[in-house]
Amino acid sequence: MSGAALGLEIVFVFFLALFLLHRYGDFKKQHRLVIIGTLLAWYLCFLIVFILPLDVSTTIYNRCRHAAANSSPPENSNVTGFHATATPVPSRHPCFKPWSYIPDGIMPIFWRVVYWTSQFLTWILLPFMQSYARSGGFSITGKIKTALIENAIYYGTYLLIFGAFLIYVAVNPHLHLEWNQLQTIGIAAANTWGLFLLVLLLGYGLVEIPRSYWTGAKRGYLLMKTYFKAAKLMTEKADAEETLEDVMEEVRKVNESIKYNHPLRKCVDTILKKCPTEYQEKMGRNMDDYEDFDEKHNTYPTEKSLVKLHKQVIYSVQRHRRTQVQWQILLEQAFYLEDVAKNETSATRQFVHTFQSPEPENKFTQYFYNPTVEWYWECLLRPWFYRILAVVLSIFSVIVVWSECTFFSTTPVLSLFAVFIQLAEKTYNYIYIEIACFLSIFFLSICVYSTVFRIRVFNYYYLASHHQTDAYSLLFSGMLFCRLTPPLCLNFLGLTHMDSSISHQNTQPTAYTSIMGSMKVLSFIADGFYIYYPMLVVILCIATYFSLGTRCLNLLGFQQFMGDNDMTSDLVDEGKELIRREKRKRQRQEEGENRRREWKERYGHTREDSTRNRNVHVDPKESNLSDISTNRSASKYTRANNRTERDRIELLQDVEPLDFNAETFTDDPLESEPGRYQPGGRYLSMSHSRIFDDV
Repeated sequence: MSGAALGLEIVFVFFLALFLLHRYGDFKKQHRLVIIGTLLAWYLCFLIVFILPLDVSTTIYNRCRHAAANSSPPENSNVTGFHATATPVPSRHPCFKPWSYIPDGIMPIFWRVVYWTSQFLTWILLPFMQSYARSGGFSITGKIKTALIENAIYYGTYLLIFGAFLIYVAVNPHLHLEWNQLQTIGIAAANTWGLFLLVLLLGYGLVEIPRSYWTGAKRGYLLMKTYFKAAKLMTEKADAEETLEDVMEEVRKVNESIKYNHPLRKCVDTILKKCPTEYQEKMGRNMDDYEDFDEKHNTYPTEKSLVKLHKQVIYSVQRHRRTQVQWQILLEQAFYLEDVAKNETSATRQFVHTFQSPEPENKFTQYFYNPTVEWYWECLLRPWFYRILAVVLSIFSVIVVWSECTFFSTTPVLSLFAVFIQLAEKTYNYIYIEIACFLSIFFLSICVYSTVFRIRVFNYYYLASHHQTDAYSLLFSGMLFCRLTPPLCLNFLGLTHMDSSISHQNTQPTAYTSIMGSMKVLSFIADGFYIYYPMLVVILCIATYFSLGTRCLNLLGFQQFMGDNDMTSDLVDEGKELIRREKRKRQRQEEGENRRREWKERYGHTREDSTRNRNVHVDPKESNLSDISTNRSASKYTRANNRTERDRIELLQDVEPLDFNAETFTDDPLESEPGRYQPGGRYLSMSHSRIFDDV
């Protein structure tokens, strides 16, 4: 089993990152480099979180083995000395090798590759790819040039910060400038920036995650919040449609002004490919390719203006598509919550959906998750499950806040994470150590990463599920993950006192800590910022609990959901009316489809018999003159009967059902059809083939 656990987790984390990226990104439409860069960033960050517990258990085993080697008696010891050292600590607790033990030399190399790769991604490659993805250039060279210009200030800021640290070390006479110390300065600068943002996100997640599950048990609260979201999303959807119309109007003007033989026509064709299909068809119909351009009499847009227009088209089309998909998802969520509210008082205890799911359910789901099971889960068990989960998560949050405020105390040990790990270390229970470490760092990661997925910076950064996240937001999330994960892991090792700079013990450090280097080069960071800054999480948790950030945004004009606000009540009523309107619209559509299906099943055999009789004919070569005259006299009545029967069938099948909710409708459903008899005894159109259909 040596190294097998490491290999299994590497494979598992890869598929986990791939699954999440598939949920938020679009593999078919987005550029491959964007997908690969984001996948690599997410994969490395998740890998650090999952592998760190194995590093902790391996370090504890190495400490035990080292202590056993130091406490073993010499071979020429006397009897007294033998009895004095006959019962060392390792004899009471034998140092057996854990199942997930990783051989020496593997973890340092692994951490070094993972850490520096993630740092290269977050500080150099991903910012460049971000600017490249947002660029409206029409060539690779133009996009690269734009990306370099946009990141010049970005990279210059890094050099300025690094130069400040470099000058500090050079001026200090007690420090000698070496390569390892330069490396430590760079790591300290990156971790300082990450820790600053980490505490902000952690303070929000520690309160908001338990509260979201507690409020999730309140169906009425969720329904009101969904109505509120519907009103806001409808405003955003209308704004996105209006923006798209304005941009498409600009594209139409450019398309009409730049003809087929203009040098910039290729750029216009590239812009047209990014437009929606219906706009492409409209612009294609109005295009006159036979007209040549005239540079003397007309003014044409420049390439720079086309680059700007291309960028606007990409942004507006992505935003319009995202709002359309989110509107449909929000409708389904609102219909589901309304169904739950109706079924809570059901006497049959069977869950009834207002609208059936368009996707067919598999046999396994139909058998085990039948309407009765669904009713018990949705109406009875799920609220209680959410309440219990909220209480458990609240306990974890209290433990984290207490440990963040007391982890610097080593005598006595006040950090609860350190207490749990030290108790397990005394008995060398490696399974318990790994489970405790994994649950602790996993909860911290959920609090931080979920905040990254939830926050929205206007329309520039927004992670939208169902493949609606743009390339810029995906790359930005990869940057945030790579910057937050290393300080998150260092903070976790400090909470468990596995970091020697925190515990102040001369023990073997973890492989991850050894890669970070000694922070004694920058004592004001190691002994000050890293220890006392995490205490601010208490203030942030209090501010989140009382929704101070939400209230401030509401005062600034950014409407947020607040139960005691008049504007919130107005938006809830507006959203409720929007959902009711969409519900009536969908019900009318389903009723129309059901009526057409019933008419087709009821009168389909009559139409088949009529068609079969129409195909039957008589061969004139095998009939004499008297038979022909007889058939002519008989067919005169047959045509009249067949025509009446055919008209009755087409009346029932081809004509749409009347919508009595419409404002106006006609009494004669055949009034507008060509070829039918109109008032006044005239036919609008009739061909000669129509007369001899039955001959």
